Amino acid sequence: MKRSFPWDEPDQNPDSSSNDIPLPIPSIDLTSQDILIRRAEMYQEYMKQIPIPSQRGSVIPFNSWMGLGKSMKQLYGQPLHYLTNVILKQWDQLRLNSKDEYTPLDNLIHPTKAEATIWLMEEVHRQTSSHFQIAERWKLDPMYNCSVDAIFPTLENAM
Repeated sequence: MKRSFPWDEPDQNPDSSSNDIPLPIPSIDLTSQDILIRRAEMYQEYMKQIPIPSQRGSVIPFNSWMGLGKSMKQLYGQPLHYLTNVILKQWDQLRLNSKDEYTPLDNLIHPTKAEATIWLMEEVHRQTSSHFQIAERWKLDPMYNCSVDAIFPTLENAM
């Protein structure tokens, strides 16, 4: 005796062949863009949780904006936002071919003012940046991981 299976029943659609097996269509189709948006959202939510230091460590000598950013990360043990890192890199590039290109930056801008400027910019990026905009920038920058710091401070609210 032969058993009958649902897929053995004759198909009512004359265009389909008898060998077609209906496959379930997943209700969620994740694209790489969806994954990038989710990753940016998680990143932005994490960065919002990191408090800006209220006590400054010391006056940091520096030759470049990127150098100052690196020293701040080491001194305070916390990352700078992706967008802050991008701007620091752009500021260094803006100095190329200027008359003060080889002058240490701390001779031109007081270190305390420079550090305060970076922390202010950092606060704006952490608190107000859209994860959609971050994902769009990441999509255009295949090397975006180079500007995302791998410093993970212990958060006070972590369980």
